[in-house]
Amino acid sequence: MSRYRILIVDDEPAIREMVAVALEMADFDVLEADNAQRAHEIIVDERPELILMDWMLPTVSGIELARRLKRDESTNEIPIIMLTAKGEEDNKIQGLDVGADDYITKPFSTRELVSRIKAVLRRTSAGAAEKAIEVEGLCLDPVSHRITANDEPVDMGPTEYRLLEFFMSHQERAYSRTQLLDQVWGANVYVEDRTIDVHIRRLRKALSPYDFDRFIQTVRGTGYRFSTKTARG
Repeated sequence: MSRYRILIVDDEPAIREMVAVALEMADFDVLEADNAQRAHEIIVDERPELILMDWMLPTVSGIELARRLKRDESTNEIPIIMLTAKGEEDNKIQGLDVGADDYITKPFSTRELVSRIKAVLRRTSAGAAEKAIEVEGLCLDPVSHRITANDEPVDMGPTEYRLLEFFMSHQERAYSRTQLLDQVWGANVYVEDRTIDVHIRRLRKALSPYDFDRFIQTVRGTGYRFSTKTARG
């Protein structure tokens, strides 16, 4: 299973530390921000799988940042759980109305928080699994298992399909060969690390007539990533 990255947005270091420890023990990767501006930078650069957002933040409130994220097409799919001392029903409704996926009132149990996070991730992952992924004309439809490039069908093997599906679902992140093997083949399957290079070559070959092979980038000393940006070593 992929390690989900959770962004904690809270201006209280003690709260961030408590939540971070609980999430790391539950096998999540943790990102942290103490204000809305820093949070937005991390969201754009790192694309966390879920955001824990404190309502009361300096300068720009958590509720305002949540509203902006849900209005932006590039970030509106990222689930948000609001963390706040505001327990009144009107505040909860306001949080849910701007698009928050859940709402937890301080003080809270970290066990309950982890359970809520897992529940939200299950819901959002189930919905995402049915959605076609489109990147600059390259489209992968998980329901029909078809890939098109500028509306033309692209032919590739089942392993290359799974590799591309993983890449397109986890854009802008570098993965080692071992991580890719675990994600695409499964952790209990023994395959040589270098096998990934063969399938990367086949995937690039299938995409090259459409100039989409440039999305599959080699990261020196690490492995590979899927990126629409100019490759950096």
